Amino acid sequence: MTTLIRNARLISPDREIERGSLLIEDGRISAVIEDDSTPAADTVIDAEGRIAMPGFFDIHCHGADRCDVCDDDLDGLRHIAERKLREGVTTWLPTTLTQPKEKLQSIVGTVAKYAADPVFTRCPGLHIEGPFINVSKAGAQNPEFVREPDFAELAALHEIAPALIVSVAPDVPGAVEFIRRAGEAGITCSAAHTAATCAQVLEAKAAGLRHLTHYGNAMTPLHHREIGVVGAGLLDDELMIELICDTIHLCPDMLKLMFKRVDIDRLMMITDSMAASWIGEGEVMLGGLEVVVKDETARLKDGGALAGSALRFNDGLRNVAGITDLPLHQLVKATSWNQARSLGLDGFGKLEEGFHGDVVLLDDDFGVWKTLVGGEERRL
Repeated sequence: MTTLIRNARLISPDREIERGSLLIEDGRISAVIEDDSTPAADTVIDAEGRIAMPGFFDIHCHGADRCDVCDDDLDGLRHIAERKLREGVTTWLPTTLTQPKEKLQSIVGTVAKYAADPVFTRCPGLHIEGPFINVSKAGAQNPEFVREPDFAELAALHEIAPALIVSVAPDVPGAVEFIRRAGEAGITCSAAHTAATCAQVLEAKAAGLRHLTHYGNAMTPLHHREIGVVGAGLLDDELMIELICDTIHLCPDMLKLMFKRVDIDRLMMITDSMAASWIGEGEVMLGGLEVVVKDETARLKDGGALAGSALRFNDGLRNVAGITDLPLHQLVKATSWNQARSLGLDGFGKLEEGFHGDVVLLDDDFGVWKTLVGGEERRL
């Protein structure tokens, strides 16, 4: 099967073609065309000048539209994936929460079933967020189920479905050895829900820590006497940084600061969305905790802590494009290329020959017009 996307503004890392075409054959990009030639194809899509970018890669997403990964429901996962597709996301990592051991195993088993027949978005694995966190920084994670890092538990989950990322507090007992063993198993470790000092973060990095989860949130802030996890992210030149670009979890000035002072190759846009996204306002559940959604913000009903986000991925890109002065051929690195590269996944994040034909077509206001996975327009 061949698909031709013609008359598009092609945006790829470090490359922009004002008016070009993409030929996709058997799921992969076979040609990037910079002139007016239009080779024959089974399906032709006239983008009419719209933006074409690599499909977004959301490495941190708990749910959407009243469905949560921790609902442990296959139809619910498919519903979340369909909503993510509407945001331009072509690859996602279903993200768990702090749950009892047996419940977490069941949830991962359901994710494995979805990954075997993904229907909408690709699902190469999952993101385990919690339960190995610092209870003092639990945020919207359920403190009842927090426990110390246990590599055997993680390995058992990894056997059921690939755990591509595990978010862990590097300051809790046993965390450094856990990070070392996880890294040896090919699992990317990310610092999260932590009261760590900068020194503890850098010690964990020496053991294999690679990411910082939802940067700035549920972690020690920057202070002139102890720069904490936030400071470690600014000081170190290698740690990859997740950013929730909803202008709530990180204010506009903080987003501007990050994109101005941190190398774009280290930044990864995420949604951290949960069942609150797509509903407008109302009440939903997050890992057994009640959440109230108002003014595009999700907070725990008890205590008012931010509880994930109601962000849609394309809206996050719109926010960043409006806040920063970076061109799209730079910003695009933070929407999928950096995510895939940090996880060692080939073929994602660029509009180049040999890459997956995963493409999002956007209007000038970043509204999603069409989303293609492997060159096929998935039904929205």
